[in-house]
Amino acid sequence: MPATSSFIPAPYCLRLSPWQCALKRLFDIVGALLCLLVFAVPMLVCYILIKREDGGSAIYRQERIGRNGMPFYILKFRSMHADSEREGPQLSEEGLDMRSTRIGHRLRASHLDELPQFWNVLRGDMSFVGPRPERRYFINLIREQDPRIDYIFQVRPGLSSFATLLNGYTHTTEQMLRRLRYDLFYISHASLGTDLLIVWLTARHFLAAFFAGRTK
Repeated sequence: MPATSSFIPAPYCLRLSPWQCALKRLFDIVGALLCLLVFAVPMLVCYILIKREDGGSAIYRQERIGRNGMPFYILKFRSMHADSEREGPQLSEEGLDMRSTRIGHRLRASHLDELPQFWNVLRGDMSFVGPRPERRYFINLIREQDPRIDYIFQVRPGLSSFATLLNGYTHTTEQMLRRLRYDLFYISHASLGTDLLIVWLTARHFLAAFFAGRTK
């Protein structure tokens, strides 16, 4: 279970004041609405391409753990075959993941598979900036090695974070532990200015990945 604020050591207490949290949420709502409008056509194209490839569902729903340890369903464009986790939860493979569909590989390379998560942000499941949401199975796995993972549930999980920018996709337990250290750094240094910096760096990274993916 996530730790409550009375048991969180000072270095890991959230630094945002109530009015900053309200402003951050307002930014999320306005930003998510704008992004859903701006990316409406690319999202429709992604939807059609996925449906044409194998006829399966274009949207993938997966349970993740969010703020205060509450579960929610994250939305993504499906990038893998429908039975890719028939043997249980797995981390994505580095490089070419054989579970990926042809279209799905390109979507992941360009991060276009993440676009439906603007709806998660609008709903309040997620924020633009915050620790990336994880499945309960892997949270329990990491908690055995670093129980500080419970401190990240003070905030909504995010589309991006320092960990996303500096650590990328996680393919191993060691990478997940490193991601946690970045997330704890964010929690202890959170501010609206920090969020704006992460959003700016993420936009640059997204555009670079998108154009790199188009050339492959």
